[in-house]
Amino acid sequence: MTRMVGRGRNAAMPRSADVARVAGVSQKTVSRVFNDEPYVSADVRRRVLAAAEELGYRMNHAARALASGRTRSIGVVTLGTALYGPASLLMGVERAVRDAGYALRVVNTVEGDPAGVTGAVESLIEQGVDGIVISEPIDEGAAAVRVDVPVLVLGAPPAFAAPQVLTVGVAADALARAATEHLLALGHATVHHLAGPQRWYAARDRLDGWRSALRAHGRAEPPVVEGDWSAVSGYEAGRKLAADRDVTAVFAANDDMAVGLIRALLEAGRRVPEDVSVVGFDDIPLAAYVTPPLTTVRQPFDAVAQEGLKLLVQAIEKPDADPPPAVDPPVELIVRTSTAPPTGR
Repeated sequence: MTRMVGRGRNAAMPRSADVARVAGVSQKTVSRVFNDEPYVSADVRRRVLAAAEELGYRMNHAARALASGRTRSIGVVTLGTALYGPASLLMGVERAVRDAGYALRVVNTVEGDPAGVTGAVESLIEQGVDGIVISEPIDEGAAAVRVDVPVLVLGAPPAFAAPQVLTVGVAADALARAATEHLLALGHATVHHLAGPQRWYAARDRLDGWRSALRAHGRAEPPVVEGDWSAVSGYEAGRKLAADRDVTAVFAANDDMAVGLIRALLEAGRRVPEDVSVVGFDDIPLAAYVTPPLTTVRQPFDAVAQEGLKLLVQAIEKPDADPPPAVDPPVELIVRTSTAPPTGR
């Protein structure tokens, strides 16, 4: 039997004065420890935290907000979608926000609603957030709203009037170049591209990266086939590409479309990678287990989120300080067996 032991209904909650008494320090020192201020020795900090844990003390964040003018919360505007890329970036942002000691408030938008971002930002402002993260992957036009807190924009052009607008890219163009150059290095004369929907910033960036790689190597640019991120659209595109015997290499703008593409190629009698090499984008968990295992590029979601939140938190807490230098996210090409030199090379 498990016995629950708790504080009685009438028992007083511990206060900072109680923590100060047990730790043998002043209330001001307790406040300095919980506000993470400098000039507190490691030994004193340890004693205060140990006393707080012993007493079950939790800082009154509402009072802290009134005293500092901040709520210790960050709002996030993101597209309400289960697609791997936006969902994974949101998870990375959530981890980074909580690691920074802030609460997270999320407002989802709906694709096709031009007023969605504006409404989401206004909702967060009304909630009194200290900063806003825009993780909105679709071009819905400029947001007609002015905010008085710092704004971090992930993977899209800035479109806000704010005290500070910070941008951090996911390096989609660099990842697309790496994918395309991998296929060119194997000996393919050119690389076809199965693009994502062009209203998405990420799809445009991947198209630009593919195109710049081909131009840098003086290769022909085949006509672009556009999908909608789904495996079904990749399958339909694959049926068209399979009919063209000059197609020996395809870079798909995401892994789901690449999986559908491979299915269509195999059904048409085009072997992968012997006849057609395929590279995807994202490195979804399934990519390593399809047949053949998919060569792809891995998006650095956590690195982008951590870098962006570092910039945003500094803008919130030290608005007059120069932002730290930007750090380019890593480019990871995951080579599996869906790519090979063209037959006869």
